[in-house]
Amino acid sequence: MADELDFSAPSKAAPPAEAVVRNAVLGTEQSAVYSPKLALEFFRSTGTVEQKPGGKPIFVENEKSGGLFAKSARMYLLLDGEVGLMIHNKFFGVVKAGEIFGELAVIAGLPRSATAMAKADCKVLSLDEKQFHVALQKTPEFALMMMSSMGQRMRNSIANLAAGGTDTGEAVERANAIDKKLLAELGREAGTQPQDFSAGKVILSTGAVGTSMYVVMSGRVEISIGKRVVERVGPGGVFGEMALVDRAARAASAIAETDCSLIPIGRNDFLALVKSKPAFGALLLKSLAQRMQYLAQQVARIQA
Repeated sequence: MADELDFSAPSKAAPPAEAVVRNAVLGTEQSAVYSPKLALEFFRSTGTVEQKPGGKPIFVENEKSGGLFAKSARMYLLLDGEVGLMIHNKFFGVVKAGEIFGELAVIAGLPRSATAMAKADCKVLSLDEKQFHVALQKTPEFALMMMSSMGQRMRNSIANLAAGGTDTGEAVERANAIDKKLLAELGREAGTQPQDFSAGKVILSTGAVGTSMYVVMSGRVEISIGKRVVERVGPGGVFGEMALVDRAARAASAIAETDCSLIPIGRNDFLALVKSKPAFGALLLKSLAQRMQYLAQQVARIQA
């Protein structure tokens, strides 16, 4: 999947698997929750203005965001010009002024899954990981906007998976999204006692109203879409946050795979924590970004 937020209508010539990934995660039109004004405020707070020459790549497909020989990843807000997006050297969309692109490499440390090419001379605001976290402290509402946008893309992927078969390969393991120090703080500040669930107990059901998200203190939880197990969440992992962001019905079911202890966090506490603890918002964004990429890949796998 490409790691950008907003795009124009896709090329009709895009290969099916690429189109599935793009539509499942990015959508084909600007998200209703996306605010260019908020994005500009966020990037202006710590960002660096850069000029990008036409005909030159800003980043390339499969470029890694970390490691000894890797470039420091940056995310971008396009101020002026147009940026073309390509997968396997095939054009599939355009980033226009006021739109964000390249954010998943910074938010989640994911390799670039598309090439971004300046179609003409462009001006951008860019952020590296350090600048991103500082900006999030100044404008925590940006995290909620990004979560809403990611949630829309994930629900598209989930709908496609629910309509598919039952085999998507090995379920992904998720744990340690939240470190022990922050986990202890959440336990104190959430205002609720941990809840214990015995193995086999249903925690969340698809279609139910979502009133809480959960942080796993101990044990392991199985996340399912239809008959398909897509995720196993261990200590430090989170689940159920999508319904708090968009106030929609649960898109997946959760069952205690082992005896487990969970911290429930209601919507008001969730919103307060995102705004008061930027580290919590950043960790949720990372978890959502990783899950979003995985689900999109599974959709591409069953529809290729």
